[in-house]
Amino acid sequence: MTSTTGPTQPAAGFAEFTERLSATTLLRFATAGSVDDGKSTLVGRLLHDSKSVLTDQLEAVEHASRSRGQDAPDLALLTDGLRAEREQGITIDVAYRYFATPRRRFILADTPGHVQYTRNMVTGASTAELAVVLVDARNGVVEQTRRHAAVAALLRVPHVVLAVNKMDLVDYAEPVFAAIAEQFTAYAASLGIPEITAIPISALAGDNVVEPSAHMDWYGGPTVLEHLETVPVSSDLTNSPARFPVQYVIRPRTAEHPDYRGYAGQIASGVLRVGDPVTVLPSGRTSTIEGIDALGESVDIAWAPQSVTVRLADDIDISRGDLIAPSAGAPATTQDVEATVCHVADAPLVVGQRVLLRHTTRTVKAIVKDIPSRLTLDDLSQHPDPGQLVANDIGRVRVRTAEPLALDAYADSRGTGSFLLIDPADGTTLTAGMAGDAFTEATAGATAAVTADDEGWDF
Repeated sequence: MTSTTGPTQPAAGFAEFTERLSATTLLRFATAGSVDDGKSTLVGRLLHDSKSVLTDQLEAVEHASRSRGQDAPDLALLTDGLRAEREQGITIDVAYRYFATPRRRFILADTPGHVQYTRNMVTGASTAELAVVLVDARNGVVEQTRRHAAVAALLRVPHVVLAVNKMDLVDYAEPVFAAIAEQFTAYAASLGIPEITAIPISALAGDNVVEPSAHMDWYGGPTVLEHLETVPVSSDLTNSPARFPVQYVIRPRTAEHPDYRGYAGQIASGVLRVGDPVTVLPSGRTSTIEGIDALGESVDIAWAPQSVTVRLADDIDISRGDLIAPSAGAPATTQDVEATVCHVADAPLVVGQRVLLRHTTRTVKAIVKDIPSRLTLDDLSQHPDPGQLVANDIGRVRVRTAEPLALDAYADSRGTGSFLLIDPADGTTLTAGMAGDAFTEATAGATAAVTADDEGWDF
């Protein structure tokens, strides 16, 4: 089969499905902002003015607003329900909103603003292609703003919008907006964020959210929704080398399929074609793709992020957690992982701690061998040898795993360059990790010397 740079000529039924799915593009984005910056009002205004609120939802908001003595609907109440649930101890505290316009479909991850919940921005922004960072025009760039920018940079979010909110409270003054935009842009650029768009808004009054503002004729850029509708969706996963983490082994052993052996999962990146020579990691065994099954049909080609079943020409011992990759571009395996992490648990992460490391569909035992540094957000300096990381800290770690992992650098692949550190006792997520160097192009990092452990975790 002729090699191509992208997916072509799939089976007819499969093509019809993907054509319907991609009739309008999908943008995943996250919102972040400090407490009282007006993030809930912005989300509510965006949903309301884009006609994405159901009638009964709007009536409930209007009723609740009247009961509080407010003349106009308080659009922040559209998201207050989940916030109240979070205050009552609900653990999943990133609220997702789904809405669409004629030009694009959206998945919005609404992340909490309080400093103690900064860690949850990692969840919301981990799959985002754009982050909206709110700033109160009266307060300017504060530490929480810098923290949100740092998380967006660590997660390699390609587009960042600075929404300078509450412009109505500073008389829509252009110099106020310009000073904040200049300060934030300089800080974000030092983090390596590739694209920053600053927009002056008043979420309460609706200025520059969906409709252009009549109070800021000095601003000639897009509204928030216009930018969301037109920003390029650059996450073309097919441009990266193919990575296929095995999720499930299918062996029906029925009269109809007595010898069927398929490996099911979601393609993390790249393109798979029948006839491609592949390597199975971490074993290093090689074979050739004999067939690809998708939606009940055999196809010649599949690409990320499709979920498919791959059949190989040879019977190889493959199980959940193994990675199938092209033999020509297979990642190296390692037991020494150096990464930048954001610590998300209440309990600190300390040197010598035993953890589980979850990478794609694979989970292995590991030990934290070293914590070389912790990031200081004020000046982006590295505090050496902190000894531990506490909740919301961003730092460097070196981890030794019990089994080899096929890790890519996070700068090259967000899917196969990320991992979680998990408490083996109760399954609590401790840390979100990004393999390779922070804020810069990934480079090979030195690994810490490994010492033997005397209690069964001697990797």
